[in-house]
Amino acid sequence: MNAFSFFMPTDVRHGVDIVQKESTKMAQFGSRALLVTGARSAQASGALADVVAGLEAEGVAYTHFDQVEPNPSLSNVEAGAALARQFQPQFIVAIGGGSPLDAAKAIAVLATNAISAAQLYDGNFAQEPLPIVAIPTTAGTGSEVTPYSVLTLPDEETKKGFGQPSLFPKVAFLDPRYCASLPFAVTVDTAVDALSHLVEGYLSVRANAASDILAEAGMRLWGQCLPALQVGDTAIDLEIRDQLLVASALGGMTISHTGTAYVHSLGYPLTFYHGIPHGQANGLLLPGFLRHGETVLPERVAVILACLQQPSTAALGTTLASLFPERIHLTQDQLDAYVDKTLPTKNVAHSPGNVSRSVLMDTLTEHFSKRP
Repeated sequence: MNAFSFFMPTDVRHGVDIVQKESTKMAQFGSRALLVTGARSAQASGALADVVAGLEAEGVAYTHFDQVEPNPSLSNVEAGAALARQFQPQFIVAIGGGSPLDAAKAIAVLATNAISAAQLYDGNFAQEPLPIVAIPTTAGTGSEVTPYSVLTLPDEETKKGFGQPSLFPKVAFLDPRYCASLPFAVTVDTAVDALSHLVEGYLSVRANAASDILAEAGMRLWGQCLPALQVGDTAIDLEIRDQLLVASALGGMTISHTGTAYVHSLGYPLTFYHGIPHGQANGLLLPGFLRHGETVLPERVAVILACLQQPSTAALGTTLASLFPERIHLTQDQLDAYVDKTLPTKNVAHSPGNVSRSVLMDTLTEHFSKRP
């Protein structure tokens, strides 16, 4: 018997114009808010204007930290925390993709605790972080419903996550309109990130009956969207964006309980050293991960393929590769270094079967050792 617990404290509100309709959900946390965003997506999506209108209607004062970088660093979140300590908000509204949402979680901790950003990874927070209202503008990370924050650590030349239950956002607003301004390449990249969460969570050694329900539902939704992703931008209508947004949230709920598997840690060097978008890196590693999964959990891989309406792992690999036609070639030294970085991570421990160095190498070389 696989004993488990299920904890999902985020109040998820979904629908078109949901921020305007339920702005009181923000005001319940106080009369002063810090808005955390990147430089563009919150404004371009229309989400920032809706949030500002909602806060003003509720009489909430606010200030705006709009300097979150892609793949935020420790120094980036410290800058946001400095503004938070100066303004003294009672809650944070995070708007954007995974980077602003993850940065907001770090800022929420640093705003109430006299620690450095590096100490976030110790997990010793004497004071509760500020409450977070999360509004995604991409359908990918699911960070609006997870207790995780992933930051870039230049000194360690990788990305690394930290988390605890207090970092679950208190409220998440899901409005597919906020994804409509995304460039097609970002839509695809973030969608495949969501797929990797669903698949990795489903094959995780920490998977349970509750997370399976979420993962299977998310994969079925995602599979229904795959033909549109293959066609191109003209096929991505509001209904498809809504399905992807819900699938992403279901992926976030899944990994909140299972964590991610070795695909994520093996993909981090590809992003750090080569600038490959996170979802793309994961997507190109997924076929190798599924081939390993077939050796230990063939019946579960069969469920994944059925949900995605794919006849085989090879067919899925071909499909994912077609979404990302550009290729890079890694040298043997790079392959060795990236595998060495991945092997000691907890993501490997969460993965099914005996994940040896050769398993990681096989997964990485399946795509990245082939010359363009």
